[in-house]
Amino acid sequence: MQPTQRPQASAADYRHSALIVLLLWAIILGAASCEPAMAQEVPRNAEQYRRDLVRVAQHGFGLDAPVATLAAQIHQESGWRATVTSHAGAQGLAQFMPGTSQWMAQIYPLSVGPAQPFNPGWSLRAMVAYNQWHLERIQAANRCEQWAFALAAYNGGLGWINRDKRLASASGADQLTWFNSVERYNAGRSAANFRENRGYPRKILERWEPMYVAAGWGVGVCGERYGL
Repeated sequence: MQPTQRPQASAADYRHSALIVLLLWAIILGAASCEPAMAQEVPRNAEQYRRDLVRVAQHGFGLDAPVATLAAQIHQESGWRATVTSHAGAQGLAQFMPGTSQWMAQIYPLSVGPAQPFNPGWSLRAMVAYNQWHLERIQAANRCEQWAFALAAYNGGLGWINRDKRLASASGADQLTWFNSVERYNAGRSAANFRENRGYPRKILERWEPMYVAAGWGVGVCGERYGL
């Protein structure tokens, strides 16, 4: 019996095989080199402050400090630009107003030190201390909600948040819950200030915090809320 003759491959067959090989290589190289898309959005200049942020955060909050949350806050405040001044006059990485900088220096003379808002180290220390100051004065349903209240207070003042909570409670809403509860109530801010204040915690906790968690910056305070 004569051996079976194998059919000759056509030029189209070779082109098809080559295309499959190229696609496979693209998938392999992509899988080997790609980072999570969200992680790629972290500004390059953030890395130079990462070690200092971790150190300051852990000094203030312990080894399980929410570094990703704090990084998200800086991202929202200044985009990691240490020399920036806002149109309202807020300064440095953590965007402290001059009066608030002086107040922080007075109440935390040892841990924060003389007001230097354009000094990155001072800004990080002051931001952590100011967040702690708010957290100590805010009751909430859980850690994520408490931080949402604290961030809103950081942005617009604790007095306003307390008035909003009282208004929410008088209206039958849960004053221990920020999201979709107290955040809906305005005790008297202008429409523009109200929009900015309500957007501040959501941008930090819903948009930027998951990005920094994905980039390996540690834990955030709302990880369970977003399944992280």
